[in-house]
Amino acid sequence: MRIRNDGTVSRLLKDVALPRMFHASQQFPDAHIDRENIEKAIFDEINRSGMGERVQPGMRIAITAGSRGIRNVDEITRSVVAYVKSRGAVPFIVPAMGSHGGATAEGQRELLAGYGITEEAMGCEIRSSMETVLLGRSELGKPVYMDRNAWESDGVILSCRLKPHNAFRGPVESGPCKMMTVGLGKQKGAEQVHSDGMDIIAKNIPTMAKVTLGTGKILFAIPCLENAYDQTLMFEAIPAEKILEREPELLKIAFANMPSILVGEGDVLIVDRIGKNFSGTGVDPNITGTFSTPYATGGVQVQRTCFLDLTEESHGNSLGIGLASAITRRIFDQIDADAMYTNCMTSTVIKSAMVPCVMSTDKEAIQFCVRTCNRIDKDHPRIIRIQNSLHIGQIMLSEAYYADVLAGKYQGLTALDAPEDITFDPQGTLTTPWLP
Repeated sequence: MRIRNDGTVSRLLKDVALPRMFHASQQFPDAHIDRENIEKAIFDEINRSGMGERVQPGMRIAITAGSRGIRNVDEITRSVVAYVKSRGAVPFIVPAMGSHGGATAEGQRELLAGYGITEEAMGCEIRSSMETVLLGRSELGKPVYMDRNAWESDGVILSCRLKPHNAFRGPVESGPCKMMTVGLGKQKGAEQVHSDGMDIIAKNIPTMAKVTLGTGKILFAIPCLENAYDQTLMFEAIPAEKILEREPELLKIAFANMPSILVGEGDVLIVDRIGKNFSGTGVDPNITGTFSTPYATGGVQVQRTCFLDLTEESHGNSLGIGLASAITRRIFDQIDADAMYTNCMTSTVIKSAMVPCVMSTDKEAIQFCVRTCNRIDKDHPRIIRIQNSLHIGQIMLSEAYYADVLAGKYQGLTALDAPEDITFDPQGTLTTPWLP
């Protein structure tokens, strides 16, 4: 694909003026557990719940670790390992991430290493394999699989994050049930969960999880919930037999602690970086409004969205680019189609992998979005800029919002400076920095 910076497109965009912008802070409830207190919080919660009694000396315990960039995920995983050791059992870590990492054992091990989850750091073995065991079929007829290493253990502890999903709504979304069926199911299981489409997945996950739970292999789950600042909010140890009952209740708490872009709507959304460490679809649509299916709604409402860069942690898996109106050549050149297409083939959601309009620079990507908006004030476009969809405590807004922010129209939103021209280097890369 030829992407020019001196052709007709560049000529048509050259005179598209961009508005001045200002930094703003978004305030949300910030109760959280500091990193240095995570081990104590996990030990206390497992002991409080009585789940520690299920870990007996000499047992070989599999602990799950997923592919998401969860805050403190290395410390959380290490702390669960430490607890198992404190009971005299022998822990090992199992990558539980479906088809991520290119659906290879080494790729999944590398993803964990990128989050600081290594054998040396965790103090235990990591057993990464794509081999699975068929557990049975759900009441809807779906085959249910489990990672062979987990199956051959004496028990599994589900360590994961519990949060709203980015493509469907149901009584359980992203949490222990999904970790059992998609994560521990590896590529085979993940494909079965998604095979009927995102309108049925809300039924497949709990019915398939019921099969996994029926084996008696799961000891308990210890999901974490996060606050609006991507900080660890709480842990709850859930006995296996209570997961299907308790997870929907915790999902309501997770929804209540979701952040949002407080202005609610605009014309153009700029996302500095996308990546698998932020969301399974590169950005969390619950924030950006860029959903890949019609089975979930929410987020900020805008006409156009541009993505500027991809994180190193994504290892070229650019899933999510299809949710943008425009991306930069910088992202396009990083695409690992094999990793991205493996992911969307498993989920059967291909929209996220479709290539949108590709612009040669950051500046042209933003200008393209402004120019192609309909029925807006082109002299005063409403532009929103975020660093990524996981960290929105600080955002940038165009001057069109300034008077309303100063007037207190948006509760929790405060201007940090006055509007100024945004800056680009000679190559057209956005250089306006974020405030410390």
